[in-house]
Amino acid sequence: MPQSTPASLLDRAPEMSGAEMAASLVPPRQFAEATLESYRPDPDFPSQAEAVAKVRAFAESMTGGGRGFFGRRKGPDAKPGIYLDGGFGVGKTHLLAALWRLAPGRKYFGTFIEYTALVGALGYAQAVQLLTGASLVAIDEFELDDPGDTMMMTRLLGELAATGTRIAATSNTPPNALGEGRFAAIDFLREIQALSDRFDIVRIDGLDYRRREVEGHAAVTAEDGLETALGELAAPTTLDDFDPLLRHLSRVHPSRYVRIVAGLGGVGLRGVHTLTDQADALRFVAFVDRLYDEQVPVRASGTPLDEVFGEEMLVGGYRKKYLRAISRLIALTS
Repeated sequence: MPQSTPASLLDRAPEMSGAEMAASLVPPRQFAEATLESYRPDPDFPSQAEAVAKVRAFAESMTGGGRGFFGRRKGPDAKPGIYLDGGFGVGKTHLLAALWRLAPGRKYFGTFIEYTALVGALGYAQAVQLLTGASLVAIDEFELDDPGDTMMMTRLLGELAATGTRIAATSNTPPNALGEGRFAAIDFLREIQALSDRFDIVRIDGLDYRRREVEGHAAVTAEDGLETALGELAAPTTLDDFDPLLRHLSRVHPSRYVRIVAGLGGVGLRGVHTLTDQADALRFVAFVDRLYDEQVPVRASGTPLDEVFGEEMLVGGYRKKYLRAISRLIALTS
């Protein structure tokens, strides 16, 4: 039953232990039931159907349905990983979650930032110990934003692959271009190339499916109508001023944002404005990703949420992250 007075996200400051982080490494609610059969390839882009076939073959190689990696390698060039490369909204996360469902035994699914947070919480050696022996480590939104992450993830995936764990990842950036435009990638070319060499790269072309089904701009709610709009959504809902929320997000690690939005039926944002600080913008992207994963509707006043990232940000090294967030905000406000 809808509530009369929205609560506040600022009251949610979750802590997560390493064990809790590991237990949460499963597909988000939106993709909990994703299967290869429920993926809808766009007939105008044959690479989508081809990607389904390649993911299916990769899954079969883990379950004995094909010539796989565990004692059934196809040849000396067989690789332990599959990398789904494409623009936002072409169904990469759906395919990754479907692959996770098909994988046997112990397996993990998380965003890139969740894995780096896991290493931070447990320490590198304990994180490797935890993940070793898994049939599959699935990494969504694979992005390397600094050289330390580049070298750490290269080492981690190398150790896991050497023990037989299969790796699957999605990103908007081909693996040999990870880090491009964000740091001196040429200084880390060897590490980035080593990471790239572990994957069979599957290109997925197509249009953003969210843009196919919703209007092209984020809906705006009048400030005096926010509580009424939130009252039409399932309880519980929250309502916060934009700037205090940004400050709150700066005090919570992004890997814990999923706990901030868990169980919500709607989020209200009052006084949205264009962001000028890169750190605020990237934290807001991570927050939007978790809202989208949990399919939490958003009602907002002020600047339309598809205009929340300034022009200078949209031409910088994080352009693809911002565009993905805009696409998701349009869907969440519609």
